[in-house]
Amino acid sequence: MNYEQPQLPYSRQALEPVISAETIDYHYGKHEKAYIDNLNRLIKDTEFEDMSLEEIIAHSKGALFNNASQAWNHIFYFFTFAPDGSREPQGDLRKAIDRDFGSFENFKKAFVDAGVGLFGSGWVWLSRDEEGKLFITQGQNADNPIVSGLTPLLTFDVWEHAYYLDYQNRRADALTKLWDIVDWDIVESRY
Repeated sequence: MNYEQPQLPYSRQALEPVISAETIDYHYGKHEKAYIDNLNRLIKDTEFEDMSLEEIIAHSKGALFNNASQAWNHIFYFFTFAPDGSREPQGDLRKAIDRDFGSFENFKKAFVDAGVGLFGSGWVWLSRDEEGKLFITQGQNADNPIVSGLTPLLTFDVWEHAYYLDYQNRRADALTKLWDIVDWDIVESRY
């Protein structure tokens, strides 16, 4: 199998001013493309060649894990956003957020705090377990909740290349602005 980088469902300018076209060009256009290209090179003629990305993430280590997970993480991240995505979650997901975090505002604060508090590069995740309990976790580098048996619902990228062109060293500002473009219909469909 040869993995291809999916076309974004919005134009490169569509998420401005939250994420600039220049950041889309570098972050998705170059960083994500490199992960996909490296993944294809690393799986060629191996037992991983016909596995899904999730299977590769669950069963690999080292460079293969890093590139497979980063390819998956970035697709998951960029396909969570929409230019008009500023509403709040509804339904069962909203009930679970209120149950596990006290309120949507408490959840957003805890999520941003976890992203700001992650030392170095990585990801902050909202995931659920098999019973539907929600968890906020931090992941260093290419870490992914799939390896812990959790189902990812939402992630914010806290690698500097995700926000530096638009926010410089203001990670908290970058993470807080992402709420304006989250498409909660997508996140709810993952719950």
